[in-house]
Amino acid sequence: MARKAKVKASVLVADDDPEILTLLSLRLKQRGYEVFEAIDGEKALEEARARNPDLVILDVMMPQKNGWEVARELKHDEKTKGIGIIVLTAIGEKMNEITSPLYGADEFIDKPFEFDKLEQAIERVLERRAS
Repeated sequence: MARKAKVKASVLVADDDPEILTLLSLRLKQRGYEVFEAIDGEKALEEARARNPDLVILDVMMPQKNGWEVARELKHDEKTKGIGIIVLTAIGEKMNEITSPLYGADEFIDKPFEFDKLEQAIERVLERRAS
């Protein structure tokens, strides 16, 4: 019987762009992560509260609630405040750098992005969360 590979961690990817959502999900699954998806801010909050993932990757510009609102709500909720958060957005480098930490993001990456840099950020956030 084939052995199932051990899952590294669970990651919720929230982006309203279906291509980016699929691309990220496939890449993370290939890397051994358990992946959940959300197409807007409300769904991201629902999924995060229901599944309590290790990490959430959030786009900022999403319908219902933006990524910063989702990050703030997750960090202010006793049940979800320990979830790592990476903001991945095309809002603009300086805006992302200044604003994302104010809402509780652990890391931020600008679109377009390189998978290597995203994966490094994921590892940093998960390492901090584990310690």
